[in-house]
Amino acid sequence: ADWKDRRLWVTVAPIVAITFPAAVQACLWWRYRLPVGATVSVLALLLGEWINRYMNFWGWTYFPVNFCFPSNLIPGAIVLNVVLMLGNSMTLMLLLAVWPLVFCSTQATGQSLLHCTFLLNTM
Repeated sequence: ADWKDRRLWVTVAPIVAITFPAAVQACLWWRYRLPVGATVSVLALLLGEWINRYMNFWGWTYFPVNFCFPSNLIPGAIVLNVVLMLGNSMTLMLLLAVWPLVFCSTQATGQSLLHCTFLLNTM
């Protein structure tokens, strides 16, 4: 299976991209008032992705490491942290950063539209 496997890419990537940064952001903000949760969790996810690809692609099969990984999560996480830091409110962060990132993301919208089209064509 390639990296755009329709079972993994459409289901796992959005869930990981939304829930882990949101959970870490909420915990770090609620306890310590640190507005870096989303960026820290996205960087940890990318580090895990690199370890996984290196160990599985290069370590086992000597296959060249694939450079296609979700680095487009980093700007969104930085926007979330900056809006939270400047606004000092989770509600303001939701309105100014999360809604535009979720609903105006052309890649996520395009992928979900392509997936729905694929599912409709296979029925």
